[in-house]
Amino acid sequence: MMINFIIRDAAGAYALDARNRGDQGESKMPETTVTWPRKTREIQNAITDSTRWNGFKFRDGDIVVATYAKTGTTWTQQIVGQLIFQGAENSVFEASPWVDMRIFPLDEIMQMLDAQTHRRFMKTHLPLDALVFSPQAKYIYVARDGRDTAWSLYNHHAGFTDQAYEMINNTPGRVGPPMERPGDDIVEYFREWLDGRGLPMGASFWEHIQGWWDARHLPNVLLVHFNNLKADMPGEMRRIAAFLGIEIDEARWPDMVEHCTFDYMKRTASSHSPMLDGMFNGGGQTFFNKGTNGRWRDVLPAADVQKYERIASENLTPDCARWVATGEMAR
Repeated sequence: MMINFIIRDAAGAYALDARNRGDQGESKMPETTVTWPRKTREIQNAITDSTRWNGFKFRDGDIVVATYAKTGTTWTQQIVGQLIFQGAENSVFEASPWVDMRIFPLDEIMQMLDAQTHRRFMKTHLPLDALVFSPQAKYIYVARDGRDTAWSLYNHHAGFTDQAYEMINNTPGRVGPPMERPGDDIVEYFREWLDGRGLPMGASFWEHIQGWWDARHLPNVLLVHFNNLKADMPGEMRRIAAFLGIEIDEARWPDMVEHCTFDYMKRTASSHSPMLDGMFNGGGQTFFNKGTNGRWRDVLPAADVQKYERIASENLTPDCARWVATGEMAR
């Protein structure tokens, strides 16, 4: 079966094809017509440039880990990497690039991806309507309660080194204002984030979540929640493996699980990815900070909690709001 679809971007429109596939690691198209997401806008700021996906040459079975940011991105990349490499130690920062991160030369990223012979896996922080979407790829979208997300964002934002700010703000081609350091008050940071400021992601938390939630029924999209990774990581790893069509070598399973634990990733972060020492004060120890939820509970005033919940209910459908808050999906 041939499915024709159109993706539109700032440069115009172009057609792509998708064939009915059933082999391991490839997208299996249903027997009915699928309405695929279409790119309708570009996002460009100090950190992100969505145009870097335009013209991307997908391979069958490519994997894209998509998140708003600080919701379990690297954790999920590590899980996918362990499933692909069957427990071998590796650096996801090197094997799995952030394509829309504008400070890394795009031609170097494309050359690296072109040279990879293993199943490729990449990350993006783009909302669905700013991303070139391909039926050839598998998409794993990871979410987390917004309050936990904002708490983790603050640690990330405040932990950048002077060198990181230099790279982000002075790499040629920046669109919009430079990224500034956050203040010292995490509650005030949360309030700014709730009002749409903070780390410049280019899209609101709410539209990001709702857009991917609305695509949850597509055959090549899987939703994962931080709460469920915390509660049953091995179970979630097996669910991801099933979605990707990856058979698990049970003899290597204990190593795969160990390599996906927070303690392991924090302990090995700087040795696996020395670039973290240049980007974060404290290196990998700062990048992998706590890995916990609920740090806002004893800090955030009740009025701010109520405002967050009100805004969530105004911007998300009820089933989506419940999923973001708890990880639970309606049956």
